[in-house]
Amino acid sequence: MIEVKGVHKSYSKIGGGFFKKDKLHVLRGIDFEIEEGQCVGLIGESGSGKSTLSRLILGLEKPNEGTITIEGKPVKSWIKENPGKMTVVFQDYTSSANPKFTIKQVVAEPLIALRKTENLDKVVVELLEKVGLSANLVDRYPHELSGGQLQRVCIARAIATNPKILVLDEAISALDVSIQAQVLDLLKDLKNELDMTYLFIAHDLQAVANLCDEVLFLYQGNIVEKISSDRLAFAQNEYAQRLLNSVIPFSIK
Repeated sequence: MIEVKGVHKSYSKIGGGFFKKDKLHVLRGIDFEIEEGQCVGLIGESGSGKSTLSRLILGLEKPNEGTITIEGKPVKSWIKENPGKMTVVFQDYTSSANPKFTIKQVVAEPLIALRKTENLDKVVVELLEKVGLSANLVDRYPHELSGGQLQRVCIARAIATNPKILVLDEAISALDVSIQAQVLDLLKDLKNELDMTYLFIAHDLQAVANLCDEVLFLYQGNIVEKISSDRLAFAQNEYAQRLLNSVIPFSIK
């Protein structure tokens, strides 16, 4: 489904003398694949390049070197041919939802953009119910919902277009632990029900292990370990072992 091959990404930074330009290398030759219907977790500390990689896969930025293809096609071409088939849920749900929109308008936004407005009221209610929210919320505004409710609204919006690929960029990290567990269960159910392919980006190893089929450890711009979630205990890389040791004992479902 997704193939990332030899991807490098750097940014110009200003420093030293008379505005001397240096390069900040964020990604250094990234290689991995995500198969259709698979959930791949990308884990790394802040500044490791996780969100940069997600922006490249979403087509929001371009790599300096290397290629990213979806079903064998360059990202931009695939997105153009498959509108609404790759969506994203971000960490900050408060800025992800227009505060002037009602919940109905938030969820309906991508459907309206794609001119899929037939039975819109009914579709919005069904989407809210699918993520465990009441239809009574349709006329409320984002500030009237809890964090967990609003992130579910963002998930409802993300699945409104029946996407093939869902990118979750730190989508649960701003939530309370108890709410995180509920959202993880929801994501598992939705993946099975809608047969989506997930890229789950996080810094919480336990969450990644519980949701994902395979785990990629990103450290200083390099993927230093690729391993299936049921073999995490056998990770060889020092960084991966350090993360594992920091959360043991933990349970993997």
